[in-house]
Amino acid sequence: MIPCRAALSFARCLIRRKIVVLDSLEDSKLSRCLSTVDLIALGVGSTLGAGVYVLAGEVAKADSGPSIVLSFLIAAIASVMAGLCYAEFGARVPKTGSAYLYTYVTVGELWAFITGWNLILSYVIGTSSVARAWSGTFDELLNKQIGQFFRTYFNINYTGLAEYPDFFAVCLILLLAGLLSFGVKESAWVNKIFTAVNILVLLFVMVAGFVKGNVANWKISEEFLKNISASAREPPCENGTSIYGAGGFMPYGFAGTLAGAATCFYAFVGFDCIATTGEEVRNPQKAIPIGIVTSLLVCFMAYFGVSAALTLMMPYYLLDEKSPLPVAFEYVGWGPAKYVVAAGSLCALSASLLGCIFPMPRVIYAMAEDGLLFKCLGQINSKTKTPIIATLSSGAVAAVMAFLFDLKALVDMMSIGTLLAYSLVAACVLILRYQPGLPYEQPKYSPEKEALRSFTSATSESATQAIMLQGQGFSLRSLFSPSALPTPQSSSLVSFLVGFLAFLVLGLSILTTYGVHAIASLEAWSLALLVLFVVLFIVIVLIIWRQPQNQHKVAFMVPFLPFLPAFSILVNIYLMVQLSAETWIRFSIWMALGFLIYFTYGIRHSLEGNSRDEDDDEDAYSDDIDTATEEKSAIQANDHHERNLSVPFIFHEKTSEC
Repeated sequence: MIPCRAALSFARCLIRRKIVVLDSLEDSKLSRCLSTVDLIALGVGSTLGAGVYVLAGEVAKADSGPSIVLSFLIAAIASVMAGLCYAEFGARVPKTGSAYLYTYVTVGELWAFITGWNLILSYVIGTSSVARAWSGTFDELLNKQIGQFFRTYFNINYTGLAEYPDFFAVCLILLLAGLLSFGVKESAWVNKIFTAVNILVLLFVMVAGFVKGNVANWKISEEFLKNISASAREPPCENGTSIYGAGGFMPYGFAGTLAGAATCFYAFVGFDCIATTGEEVRNPQKAIPIGIVTSLLVCFMAYFGVSAALTLMMPYYLLDEKSPLPVAFEYVGWGPAKYVVAAGSLCALSASLLGCIFPMPRVIYAMAEDGLLFKCLGQINSKTKTPIIATLSSGAVAAVMAFLFDLKALVDMMSIGTLLAYSLVAACVLILRYQPGLPYEQPKYSPEKEALRSFTSATSESATQAIMLQGQGFSLRSLFSPSALPTPQSSSLVSFLVGFLAFLVLGLSILTTYGVHAIASLEAWSLALLVLFVVLFIVIVLIIWRQPQNQHKVAFMVPFLPFLPAFSILVNIYLMVQLSAETWIRFSIWMALGFLIYFTYGIRHSLEGNSRDEDDDEDAYSDDIDTATEEKSAIQANDHHERNLSVPFIFHEKTSEC
């Protein structure tokens, strides 16, 4: 009996959820001084990195041709799906932690730790790789003299390590880490300057491209391409076409456009740094959603305009994959413009580097505050109101990696953490919106929040009616003809279906990735599995769609539920399956280290565990709003003791000024 009780207690520890209790948003230990414009600049700077100067040429030449503009459009739509899910949680839980916090309040502690641990990895590798790219770009302007010097006197001949130690990248990381430690407002001003210069340079590129461009470069004939291939003595493809495709707007077909979109999707990664500013921005319930959506829109317009200008200036098959814009300006006779491009590239890298360093210590701080990481990492500087220990320690780790390691083999690991976070946030939105009760505290009087009072009565009424429906039980009829209001049974059904949907999408992604030849050959087993997966996917989404949603309203809510989050999960898991086996092996090693920390330290020091009675009943979604309010009062009186296990989170909305 004792082992069973211990196993049950251990399982409860893994799925316990965080309860967010705020008397007011002024309780934040961080400095609440960022504006909506600061968030937009942070998101644009982090997302619109040096990739806009390189990626367009690489994808246009190898995958999409002139249809790269459609590739960016498809990638932007897929990214906006993830961005909208982040935006809703930013409006619901205006606290530091991003996807880590959103997972914690919805699906439990273990998944939250996995998410946070992988976000840390993504930000560390991202910081190191961007710093080395900045160093390399600056070295190019000096004719590679810096690199040649270090290769001569500091050469490293070990597998897995860099060719030479990059002192320049180390200094850059430490400089920006020190800037972030000095204050978030000062960092925001520096970021706005870098981002503004970057945007101005990109506008110059777009205008120049449309002035010097030629629409004929989007209408190159297949015969012309075959003649070029023949003159270059390059063999044609198996289907008899040129190695440069069939010409026209889509030289590699729609499949090439989709392949380009899969690559372009990663160009929109970075907006999630906005979600880590919940305790440092004024009016976070509105500023975070606006910042995320606007930054993605600005980035799409920039990518779309630059790729269109580039392919209009120069035929896609002549593009240089490493430095397309300088070569394109040389092609149209504007050679000196390459210096403008170089300046913009350095500013883009600087803003991107700041965007990588900024969220990293905030995720670490949030995990340390919750007791899942070492408590010392949660210290806040009393003067600057920044997580100084987390900032300096994470910056030091990133600097060491940039100094010694060859990061090319590790960059793909960034994608796992990002895509996993996107998938979990989308799943959490699905689960949260179908819960029967989301008890929010009544805010103190605030003119700008007075309108929210009308929702309190509606929420209480909905919860009371939901309690009356709890005794109905589960039946097959409830799948497609459920009650008008969510119940514990309907919410449990949705939670189960969301988990099943994720495994179904994983199977579908594996089949379409590794069984594509069998599907193309019309083998019976592959077609049967494909039809089964697709039909089950559609049926599950329709069943979720039929379930009643919670009536509580917030400043921003994801539209087209459950279709938009479900498709976001599909896209993210599919892209994760595309990663190599070596990447997953390295990911497993990183996760093993994380689990070692969690099961030896985090699970015992978790604030949710220390303040929770292990004998509490699991099924607290059946509790009404009055019970939740009484528990909230007990929490405040007893320092968060005797918390209920399954109330997702309790907080109220309140804005504050600097």
